Amino acid sequence: MAKEQNSNNVGVFYNAITQGTKIIGKIIAEGDFRVDGEIEGDIVCSGKVLVGQNALLNGNITCANAEVSGTVSGTLVISEQLSLQSTAVVKGEIKTKNLVIQPNAIFDGNCSMRQTQPLPKAEKTNKSDDNKK
Repeated sequence: MAKEQNSNNVGVFYNAITQGTKIIGKIIAEGDFRVDGEIEGDIVCSGKVLVGQNALLNGNITCANAEVSGTVSGTLVISEQLSLQSTAVVKGEIKTKNLVIQPNAIFDGNCSMRQTQPLPKAEKTNKSDDNKK
């Protein structure tokens, strides 16, 4: 695990697989996770997953946010935003709320983007207004 200090002198922790390291298996992380090595398996993360430019991932990613600069083959299920940098190569399926693709990034596969649902409070307010008439 690596530690990085921010300007408020509060430690920020993240997990990292460095270049030259190969992991085979499923990775589950509560915080942010950075991959610069090679992974054969799935990543499940409650935070952000960063796939470095030299990284290679053969497996699925499930997380809140992700930024890909390397190569990923698999299904990416990102609840908020997925960003494909100019050096990214993604082969597979993407399911995300927001997708940002930089020029020269390569994506070969299918993409599904979810629509935001209306807030229930707005619907309740409208229904109560109808009952008053």
